[in-house]
Amino acid sequence: MGAIVRGIVNIAILPLLFLGLWQTVAVKLANPVILPTVSDVFAILAMPNQELLSMGSMVQNIVVSLWRVLAGFVLAVILAVPLGIGMGYSRTLFALLNHFLGLLRPIPPLAWVPLVLAWFGVASLANVFSVESGEAYLYLRNIKVSMIFIIFIGAFFPVITSTIYGVQSVRNILVDTALVLGAGRRDVFVKILLPAAAPAIVSGMRTGLGVAWMCLVAAEMLPGSIAGVGYLITHAYTVARTDIVIAGMISIGAIGAALDTSFRAIADRKFAWQRLAR
Repeated sequence: MGAIVRGIVNIAILPLLFLGLWQTVAVKLANPVILPTVSDVFAILAMPNQELLSMGSMVQNIVVSLWRVLAGFVLAVILAVPLGIGMGYSRTLFALLNHFLGLLRPIPPLAWVPLVLAWFGVASLANVFSVESGEAYLYLRNIKVSMIFIIFIGAFFPVITSTIYGVQSVRNILVDTALVLGAGRRDVFVKILLPAAAPAIVSGMRTGLGVAWMCLVAAEMLPGSIAGVGYLITHAYTVARTDIVIAGMISIGAIGAALDTSFRAIADRKFAWQRLAR
C-alpha cells in the first residue's frame, strides 16, 4: 500500500507544483489575456460540451480533429508499411528508393503547406467522393485534402523508417535455418520475417501517430478549416480568449498521451516475448 501511495505522489507532485506556480503567476499578473488562472481554464475543461465562441463544443472539435488524424495516419500506414517491408526485404528496391526518400525525409511537414495549397486548395473528401448532401457530407466537408496530406507526411516517414529497420534487423540465421529445413520463400516471409519485424513496425506506427497528432494544429490552421481543435485555438487567439487556447492545448496533449499509452499497452501485451528473448 505504501509503495502505491509513493508512486501516486511521485506522479502527481510535479504537475501539482506546476499548477501552483501557474496559479500564483496568473494571480500576480491579473491579466487573463496574458495568462488566465487555473480555475478559468479548468472550468472550460470541466464542461467539454458547452458552446465555445459559436464554434461548437470542445468535444465536437476534438471529434473532427480525430477524424482528420485518423484519415492521414491510416493512409500513411497503408502506404508506408508495405513499402517499408519491400525495401527492407529487397536490396534492389532499397537501393532504388532509399536516397530519394532520404531527400524528402528532412523536409518539415509545414514546408509543404504552400505547395499543398496550390495542389489541393480547399478541396475536401466531400469533393473527392462527390458527396453533396446528407449526413456524410457534414463530416466529409470538414476533412480537407490538404490537411490529410500534411498529417500523412508527418506520419509516413517514422512508419517507413521503423519498418525498414525492423525487416533488416531480422537475424539471418532464422531465415537461413528455415530455408535449410525446407521452408519456401513465402513461408519465410509470412512466418518469420513479418512476426520478427512486427515490434519495430508497431513502434514506428506509435511514433508516426504522435507526429501526426502534432501536425494536426498546423493542418487545421490552413485555409478552408471550419472546425477542429487547432482551428478553435487559432480563432480563440484572435478574440483574446487565452483560456480557450490553453484548454485546447491541454486537450491536445491529453489525447496525444492517451493515444500513445494505448499503442504502448498493445505493444507490451502483444510483444512481451521480445523482452523475454533479450
